[in-house]
Amino acid sequence: MRDIYQNPLIMRYAGKEMAYCFSDYEKIRTWRRLWVALAEAEMELGLPITPEQVAQLKAHCDDINFDEAEAREREVRHDVMAHIYAYGLQCPLARPIIHLGATSCYVGDNADLIAMRNALGILRAKLVNVLALLSDFALRYRSLPTLGFTHFQPAQLTTVGKRASLWLQEFWMDYEKLEYVAGRIRMRGLKGTTGTQASFLALFDGDEEKVKRLERSVMEKMGFDSVFPVTGQTYPRKLDFEIVSLLSSISQSASKMANDIRMLQHMKEIEEPFEKQQIGSSAMAYKRNPMRTERICALARFVMSLESSPAMTASTQWFERTLDDSANRRLTIPQSFLATDGILNLVLNVVNGLVVYEPIIRRHIAEELPFMATEYLLMEAVKRGGDRQQLHERIRVHSMEAARRVKEMGEPNDLIDRIRKDNEFPFTGEELDALMDPRRFIGRSAGQVSEFVETEIRPILEENSALLGDRGEVRV
Repeated sequence: MRDIYQNPLIMRYAGKEMAYCFSDYEKIRTWRRLWVALAEAEMELGLPITPEQVAQLKAHCDDINFDEAEAREREVRHDVMAHIYAYGLQCPLARPIIHLGATSCYVGDNADLIAMRNALGILRAKLVNVLALLSDFALRYRSLPTLGFTHFQPAQLTTVGKRASLWLQEFWMDYEKLEYVAGRIRMRGLKGTTGTQASFLALFDGDEEKVKRLERSVMEKMGFDSVFPVTGQTYPRKLDFEIVSLLSSISQSASKMANDIRMLQHMKEIEEPFEKQQIGSSAMAYKRNPMRTERICALARFVMSLESSPAMTASTQWFERTLDDSANRRLTIPQSFLATDGILNLVLNVVNGLVVYEPIIRRHIAEELPFMATEYLLMEAVKRGGDRQQLHERIRVHSMEAARRVKEMGEPNDLIDRIRKDNEFPFTGEELDALMDPRRFIGRSAGQVSEFVETEIRPILEENSALLGDRGEVRV
């Protein structure tokens, strides 16, 4: 198979569980389960279908004869009819009643809904583990001061944990959105060719109650608790947009976090995992490139680009249905799930192995804090009887000279030493050192992290404790 293109989402990035979810085998197996459920429900409601026919369908639900189906599709150019034919070869007794009353979207759409429901379950478990790992990291470093940045320029101090809580909050928002979107997945049900259920009404001689009972029965057999109340030939394609939009949202959160880590790794403050035998560059042997976070950003960009396809598809479905959705959906929906699965695998792996270099963080604070602390020192000096205007001028003069030494001469920032030696400032050396403790400048960072995790994240983790333990697998 090395002489044809292989999808890297399968070969390199997505997990096996997600790849199986969108496999041909699982799709056709689900089609057959839908045909079994339909035949069984029709039999139970009095149509001339025998238990032996249903039993034969059940017996061959899993042993799919793909070769016969593929050969037939080349002749008839219709995948559903090809698989009905192949199923009929294995189930000659049941062949006359396979797909009775249904249209292709009965199996196609309902199987897609089942696949997306299962795929969201896979992503939900991984999101829960992301919340767990990120909340642990945020709590561990909630009190460790670090430079905050606005416009990527040094601003007031924050903490390493408080910054991680920003990442955590975005994934928490994604979890909330996933819960909402997953709850909106209904079965398309048994609606017929244009959604009127005319074929089923004909089968049951105009008995509308039996048609409704048939749909409820199949719905329950396939594990749904609701169906779309009305459809054309397909379920509303707007649901596809809602789902892919959710995947785009997860990708946005992951990319924001990964970009932050990439910049922090450049600053040598925080580093993604780097294995003992890992090679950073084919030319520069010393390099420790942020491969994992770069890959997160690359895959996230791909998922975000896919969001427009289901939007355009939903907006161009003429009347009850047009087939220009089919080829697009075969690409967009599975690949957006596979890529998002790969992203979350990487996120789990990165967060679980993040390395924090506290000495570098302290050094960067020391370089910038003297300038940031001047207003605080000015207020303290005035409270002790100093002249605000006069002290402001002294600070301005000292700051300009210290900045010149840093920028033009490459010297350390000596602003605090200058203030220490200036008799205009009423501080002893010990008092000035105490006033310059970085922990004085982090506000409520630690408390905010603790409160957020306790009130919003902890209940989710407790509710989903059986899902915890995933640390993310990076295959290459």
